[in-house]
Amino acid sequence: MSISRNPRSARGPRRSRARRAAVAACAAVVLPVSLGVLAPQAAASTTASPTATDPFGPGCSSLPQQGAGSAAAMATQPVATAASQNPELSTLTAALRQAGLVDTLNNAKNSTVFAPTNAAFAKIPKADLDALLADKAQLKKVLTYHVVGEKINKSQLANGSFTTLEGGTLTTSGSGSSFKVNGTANIVCGDITTSNATVNLIDTVLMPK
Repeated sequence: MSISRNPRSARGPRRSRARRAAVAACAAVVLPVSLGVLAPQAAASTTASPTATDPFGPGCSSLPQQGAGSAAAMATQPVATAASQNPELSTLTAALRQAGLVDTLNNAKNSTVFAPTNAAFAKIPKADLDALLADKAQLKKVLTYHVVGEKINKSQLANGSFTTLEGGTLTTSGSGSSFKVNGTANIVCGDITTSNATVNLIDTVLMPK
């Protein structure tokens, strides 16, 4: 006796296999597309530009609010270049060039610069300042005393002792938004970010011992 087959039951498995094939084909198309959409977002997150911190201190109001010399602009530049854009640091910029330290600072990594403002240099008698600027070796010694080869956070300023690039030691003290360096120089605007350093503007030129 022959057994008859139901045409519908025969078509069922074929339809099921066709449906699974269609789903697999759709997934093969959708998955690469979704990965392609996500890839640029991942790349963007790993190449984000440096962002400016929130500087502190009474002298921060002198920074330009936008454009060259502003906290946002300085955050994208190496430290010596950033300093050259700050109107409060024109004397320091000239001194760095005279001492041949521009490339040294721009190529340094994770350093902290205690940057004397124009007002700080103005406290030095003109004859003494002219003599310092004319003596490249002594000028380099003084300027490198203002640079620490590590990133110093605000919390470390309360009671800090740091070795400078000159080889000497400087100390910091204070609390809140009021800090001194070596007990004499006030930080007038601190925690300014550049692409390779942190800058603290000070109101007195530091002299190595």
